[in-house]
Order: sequence, then structure tokens, then C-alpha cells
Amino acid sequence: MRKVNVLEFVSLDGVIQAPGGPEEDTSGGFAYGGWIGPHSDPVVSTAIKKQMNAPCDLLLGRKTFDMWAPFWPKHSDIWPAVNTATKYVASNSMTSHEWQPTVFLNGDIAEQITEIKQQEGPDLHVYGSATSFRRSSSMIWSMRSG
Repeated sequence: MRKVNVLEFVSLDGVIQAPGGPEEDTSGGFAYGGWIGPHSDPVVSTAIKKQMNAPCDLLLGRKTFDMWAPFWPKHSDIWPAVNTATKYVASNSMTSHEWQPTVFLNGDIAEQITEIKQQEGPDLHVYGSATSFRRSSSMIWSMRSG
């Protein structure tokens, strides 16, 4: 059985955002993008690289996918596996995309994830996507913090 591993950058007050800059995600008027930068260190960088180099497929929400799709295909030197991993994307509005391999999930997402977990393949990694999978968290996944 495949595991679902949630890998998040979370502040103590519950802000989930990637280590990009202030412009990365300003949705909802969020003005503190890039907050993790000053707190990063070699230990954090090593842990992130270890996860990025682990064999995996990806479980993403549509907003995260929308941010990643224009970036990662052009930056395979940073994370080559992101382009070959199957990207399972929770979306009720998208059904296809040029960034492949991508599978769009809609309807009963929790049931579909349960089925995917039963299939052969690498573990599933969730980055970001907190809104998409909040209701599916009862499938309890491995959480890593550090």
C-alpha cells in the first residue's frame, strides 16, 4: 500500500506557504510571502532535498498545481523527479494539462485517493494543497515536521 506523506512549510500560527518570495501567493490579501526564508538553514535544506529526491508521485490541489505547472517544467535542474512523477490533482474545473503525467481527480476525492493508495507505485507526496485535502485528512497520512 502506498503512503501519503504531507510535506508542509507551516508557521506556528498555522500559515502554510512554500519558501518562495512575497509574490508567490497573495490570495486572500496575504502579505507575508517568503516568511520562511530568514528561518532556513542547512538542516532544513538537507531535509527538503532528501524528500525531493525520494521516489514519489504527487498529490496536489489545483491552486498548487497552477503555481507549479509554469515553474517546474523549466527548472528540472533543481528537481528532476517532479516532471516524471505522476501528478494527481484535485480539481473540479480542470480535466487536462500539457504538463504530464497528470491525472485530474474530481467528485469523491477521498475515495479516489484511497483507490490510488491501493495501486502499485511510489508513495504520494503532498506539498501545499492544504485547502484541497483538509476534508480528506481522515485517511491519515504521515506528517513530517522539522
